[in-house]
Amino acid sequence: MSEKSKNEEVEFSFKCPTCKKGKIKITKTTYDVPDGDKMLLIKFECDVCEFSNNDVIPLTTNNTPGIMTLRVSNEKDLKSKIYRSPVGRLEIPELELFVEPGPNADFYYTNVEGILFRFENAVSIYRKNLDDDDVQIEEIDKILQDLQKASKGEFKFTLIITDSGGGSYIIPTDESKYSFEKFENKELN
Repeated sequence: MSEKSKNEEVEFSFKCPTCKKGKIKITKTTYDVPDGDKMLLIKFECDVCEFSNNDVIPLTTNNTPGIMTLRVSNEKDLKSKIYRSPVGRLEIPELELFVEPGPNADFYYTNVEGILFRFENAVSIYRKNLDDDDVQIEEIDKILQDLQKASKGEFKFTLIITDSGGGSYIIPTDESKYSFEKFENKELN
């Protein structure tokens, strides 16, 4: 760990949800990101089986509900940081891809490249489960090709996060490609 991190281990006596034999150990690490952000990294780990779960929670975040839009047109834009809260809807309209919020949604902190990687994995899994004669195959293959181009900065697209709770944010590498539209109180109801 760097000197910009603080570890704190706390053991709880609840049983592991996987093996039902082990105890869960929770490690909390507060990490100072070089750009001034602070992150809380939480790791849940069983002392018997290999159950492990991680969570990343930003401690310095935007608390204003709204719509964040980032226009991605080159490789540099792929390094823009993305934090999506569990109530944030993430979308790439040009590829008709989106992630809806839900009761089991995770926080995630990544960059645009990481978002594309997640989409590529999900679309690839979907593709593998299609029958060879499925009519969607051509369309899915086109999306996978476009995702590969996008991850090299060769496909222009828009990344949109709509967050009614205000926990998500984007830190763009180029401010001129980013916009934020604040929700009015009536839009939150």
